[in-house]
Amino acid sequence: MPERTYFVTRHPGAVEWAKRQGLAVDESLAHLDPSVLAPGDRVLGTLPVHLAATVCEQGARYFHLSLDMPPEARGKELNADDLEACGARLEEYRVVPVKPHQQ
Repeated sequence: MPERTYFVTRHPGAVEWAKRQGLAVDESLAHLDPSVLAPGDRVLGTLPVHLAATVCEQGARYFHLSLDMPPEARGKELNADDLEACGARLEEYRVVPVKPHQQ
């Protein structure tokens, strides 16, 4: 099966931003079910760290939608222009949980 790209977001502004960037996305999702992932798949978005770790554990690649957001913009719905103004970019991360020491 060919590698797929998933964009995980609930925000219309982020979807519009991705279109403006010319990102090739196979599927946009409000929530990610990690069981659909295959090694080599790409997941774009802003995931909780434990879910990003699961993505990486399954051999998929995680690209975080990073922003340099001023405090007054937090908690507000941002449109594509707002995202661009905040320097929106995708940055690849490999997230690996640290296992607790056995006692």
